[in-house]
Amino acid sequence: MNRQMVKAMLVFATTVEKGTMNAAARQLCMSTSAVSQQIFKLEQQLGLGLLNRSTRALTPTEAGKLFYQSCVQMIALADETELQLSRLKGAPAGELRIAAPVGFGGGLLSEPLRRLLEAHPGIQLTLQLQDEVVDLVGCALDLAICIGPLADSALVAHHLADWQMLLCVAPDFLHRRGRSMPSHPGELQDWERLCHKGSMVQDNMLSHTVSGEQLSLAPGRLAVNNMQSLIRFTLDGLGYAALPEPEVQQFLQQGTLLPLLPDWQLPQYSVYALTAGREGQAPKIREAIATLGACFAAHGSRPDFKP
Repeated sequence: MNRQMVKAMLVFATTVEKGTMNAAARQLCMSTSAVSQQIFKLEQQLGLGLLNRSTRALTPTEAGKLFYQSCVQMIALADETELQLSRLKGAPAGELRIAAPVGFGGGLLSEPLRRLLEAHPGIQLTLQLQDEVVDLVGCALDLAICIGPLADSALVAHHLADWQMLLCVAPDFLHRRGRSMPSHPGELQDWERLCHKGSMVQDNMLSHTVSGEQLSLAPGRLAVNNMQSLIRFTLDGLGYAALPEPEVQQFLQQGTLLPLLPDWQLPQYSVYALTAGREGQAPKIREAIATLGACFAAHGSRPDFKP
């Protein structure tokens, strides 16, 4: 059904309810001739007379009465749809579908999701954790959290935060191997290095924070495609690894992991929220991006971030 038909149904229903075309025209802010033309075209299109015309009033024919009932139902449905869309425009509400890497299920999302749900009771949240490339449109997702740098894409990337990778090792590894804390990357050449397979984060090049000297780390002996497993293997003393600072802060505070070479640093990596478009974004998506950015910034190096 096209827009012209919907408009004609509104004109016809108003004419029946008001009894005259003049009264309907005043109600609809139209001219009487425009109302008459709309009804005439409607009758031509349907191939049926809808109104009995007299000098005093207009009354619906049998077909007109049946059509009027359909018009009332259609207009009510349109009004309800408009009301629901208006609510969605005004306040964050509805189902919010988010995809994120599996590692984010370890606690990084707890704070932003708690804030989002507490602040907006109208939101229902569905979280999908996966490390594979996400088909945002095909899976009907509202946004996907991902790690950069990003490949070229038709999706819109919203920068959330910059985080640091840290070289970490478990005290148990040092004790069992009789190692002491190194002071230079060269001392790590015969250490077992653990790596994250398929990571887009550059975790091979170390830079000295003062001199700017750069050195590459030795290739890893064990690679795994899941960051939570990599953290677990590091905690269990299998070797040292470059790990995301937000995901290992608690272990560093507890002393179950130790930072290696604090005078040397790895490149930062960026966290993004991907959406299918920027224009006409629902409030629930805008609010989710702002909340994620505010919480993630607290873990990283963006103190000037403002949602």
